[in-house]
Amino acid sequence: MSTLILTLVIGVGLGALYFLVASGLSLIYGLMGVLNFAHGAFLTLAAFVGWAVAQALGTDSWWSFVLSVLAGGVTGAVFAALTELTLIRPLYERHIEQVLVTVGLSFAAVALFEGIWGTDAVNVSGPAWLGQTTIVLGASIPNKYWVLIIAAALVLAGLVLFLQKTRYGLIIRAGVENRAMVTALGIDVRRSFTLVFAIGGAAAGIGGVLAMHALTYVSPHLGSTLLIFAFIVTVVGGLGSLAGAAVASVLVAVLQQVANTYLGGTGDFIVVVLLAVVLLVRPRGLMGKTA
Repeated sequence: MSTLILTLVIGVGLGALYFLVASGLSLIYGLMGVLNFAHGAFLTLAAFVGWAVAQALGTDSWWSFVLSVLAGGVTGAVFAALTELTLIRPLYERHIEQVLVTVGLSFAAVALFEGIWGTDAVNVSGPAWLGQTTIVLGASIPNKYWVLIIAAALVLAGLVLFLQKTRYGLIIRAGVENRAMVTALGIDVRRSFTLVFAIGGAAAGIGGVLAMHALTYVSPHLGSTLLIFAFIVTVVGGLGSLAGAAVASVLVAVLQQVANTYLGGTGDFIVVVLLAVVLLVRPRGLMGKTA
């Protein structure tokens, strides 16, 4: 029983990490129609900046951990906003060019990170309490998974509140529905779209720093690895659906962990099978809108 509980909680915690990465992808595509293959680069750069902040302040204190997460979020937001301003904005409504540019940026970013920090993974140490455990129904759950779950819940709540309750959220949703009309009212929709990119980058940045602490390493390929699962989550949940990304994140990660524990480490294979089934049976995803 304790093994099942441990597997399920770890699955939910891993799903929380997937959501932190996938939420930005889903938000940007759902509101702007941009499929951003450079999203992993935002995550990786934020993780390295978070690592540098933690190293400078000391890795064993809680406030160093919090500041590293905040630094990662700011880094992801700035990098994403600059990407939108310089590369994406001139290519709106030109989807093939957008894909090519973001793919190129992702490869260039990995090469740049390898040139700065080297090709090998860097081991990361964090506060001692992250490695400690909490007993739940006989299962010893590492505290880092509780942190991931809480962070993902806060990010999801923040995104929903921003889109539903703020003026900029209203402008963004209106601009998606009818950009010409909103522009005719004298509102600069482009500024709002830059904000969407920044928010998506901030979510990826937070996820990058938390992934670094959860996996205890950071490397130039960290974002690329997590981006694969983030895309799977986004497709399974439904492109552009934030709620779908949340549900699919938990579903994918729990299935992955259960298969790894009880089916001989076949978690990645089961996830690919799930993706294939969803694409065949419900191509728009679990909660995607009908085209």
